[in-house]
Amino acid sequence: MKIEGKNPILEALKTGATIDKLLVEKGTNHDIISKARKCGVKVQFVDKFLLDKQSSTGHHQGFIAYTTDFVYCEVEDIVNNPKSIHHFIVLLDGITDPHNLGSILRVCECAGVDGVIIPKNRSVSVNETVIKVSAGACSHIKVAKVTNLNTCIEQLKKLNIFVYCADMDGVSMYDTDLRGDIALVIGSEGEGVSALTKKLCDASVSIKLLGNINSLNASVACGIVCYEVVRQRCDK
Repeated sequence: MKIEGKNPILEALKTGATIDKLLVEKGTNHDIISKARKCGVKVQFVDKFLLDKQSSTGHHQGFIAYTTDFVYCEVEDIVNNPKSIHHFIVLLDGITDPHNLGSILRVCECAGVDGVIIPKNRSVSVNETVIKVSAGACSHIKVAKVTNLNTCIEQLKKLNIFVYCADMDGVSMYDTDLRGDIALVIGSEGEGVSALTKKLCDASVSIKLLGNINSLNASVACGIVCYEVVRQRCDK
């Protein structure tokens, strides 16, 4: 797997990710180079055209790191987060756009989410584009991949984690107490959360829309609800 761009590579180095090789544009002088060498990473200076050829995103900023594939955690690792006073977990249903997933991971990391759970099917995996868009968040937030999202929801409910679904027909998030142990299900902007998954959730929360468009981008919706959770918990 490749990590491209300054911030994602810096964050990967900070967290001790296994980087096999770092390609750097010739003539570049940056802290990344010294940090990589201190970590024992092989640094190779190459012409820009080679970086352009190797780049998957087209935005390498003069740096491409080759690393092992993204390591997913287990759901138990998210649930047993020792730093969490109240559980806050995000589950994604049908997010197939890597830009959306990258943005969601960035939002969730900033909002202090314990971890993100994605299904093995009907979902984009954490790839080079996701890592780039997340701006380094992939190095700090736990991501679990499960065979069946609905089974996972049932398991969370057995742990007394209240599962909310983000849905336009739900109760306003401003009228909902989001301060306890919760999980939030976000669906794609095209299809939303699937009917069975929605039925399994304990309740639905909605975002008030005042314009003519009746839906938000999935990552934007996730950010709005996540920061309502942050607001409520900070105001208590």
